[in-house]
Amino acid sequence: MRRYTWWLLASGPAAIVLLTALQLGSGKYGIATGVLLGLATVLVIAQHVRHLRFAMRGGHQRVRWAEHAATLAASLAVLAYTSYTENSPAAWSLLPAVVIAHIAATTPRGVRWIAVGVGTALTLAANGGFRSDHQLHESLMPVFFIATFIFAELTQLWFWQLALQLDQARHTAQALAVAEERLRFAADLHDIQGHHLQAIALKGELAERLVGRDDEAARKQAGEIAELARTALRETRAVVQGYRRASLGTEIANAVGIFEAAGIRSTIQGDAAEVPPPLQPLFGALVREGTTNVLRHSAAKRCEVVITVQDDEVHVRLRNDGVRGAEPTPGGSGLAGLRERFATVGGRIDAGAYDPDGFELAGRAGVTA
Repeated sequence: MRRYTWWLLASGPAAIVLLTALQLGSGKYGIATGVLLGLATVLVIAQHVRHLRFAMRGGHQRVRWAEHAATLAASLAVLAYTSYTENSPAAWSLLPAVVIAHIAATTPRGVRWIAVGVGTALTLAANGGFRSDHQLHESLMPVFFIATFIFAELTQLWFWQLALQLDQARHTAQALAVAEERLRFAADLHDIQGHHLQAIALKGELAERLVGRDDEAARKQAGEIAELARTALRETRAVVQGYRRASLGTEIANAVGIFEAAGIRSTIQGDAAEVPPPLQPLFGALVREGTTNVLRHSAAKRCEVVITVQDDEVHVRLRNDGVRGAEPTPGGSGLAGLRERFATVGGRIDAGAYDPDGFELAGRAGVTA
């Protein structure tokens, strides 16, 4: 979208450079006059491109009126000179048109159209107004150019800002999905540990008061504290393992939801239910790690998960496009952890490119593992 916007916005200045170059190369101007006209054209085009970059970054706060006035004055001087030396200075009418267009693109709405109206009036005056030796279309040609450039650039900049907002919304949705999962895990952990920790604290205070007064009761409280701590530890491990040992189908469903939030089209081939239960957590970890890598290390537009169970062996492959040259390497901690987990069941992990802009994370393990 950025490249498309720049190509479209740059087409106007490029056409102006071509037309004015043809005018300067026609031989109708002296060397000194041609140099001055060429310098004025370069100034106007450079300022136009500069302010378009400013507009694409959403800048309306720092309006440089002195720069706008100087650039517009240079373009009007060129138009005024050529309007009295040529019958139809169409190419030179484009210069004030692009200046007024980038003024409209970088000016707050409250004063935008006032600035456009003043600039248009000055352009008509520099063009000689409705001179007797000009036909009506020649007199109104600058107005047509101004309207065309303003409409084209404001429309394209609106599309650009809309694309930015959609991109920001996609990142926000992705962050919210991650935050929601973290909150869910935090709530589960709080529910498990809250009661036990409160009981441990109360019994600890009671045991502290009983020491020296009733040592037998204090030892009993200490034993109960130890048992509560072991219970809390056991249940916490169960929560964490349940979080980490989600089934392959659950992990794929989570990945699809995250991909949708990130604007990535996902496809699933094969049935996760065919993977034997002992291998479900293992391949679920592969999908979870692959999903993280896609989000962190690529500009993916599509992702594919392929599940194959054949000849007593399970294959799960996760492929994505949009590689940016920063895909995880074999030394990455996430992939290293996966390799260790697969190695314990006699499986293996393969990671690497599978086409010019694609990356594949593949795992395999025996059904009898």
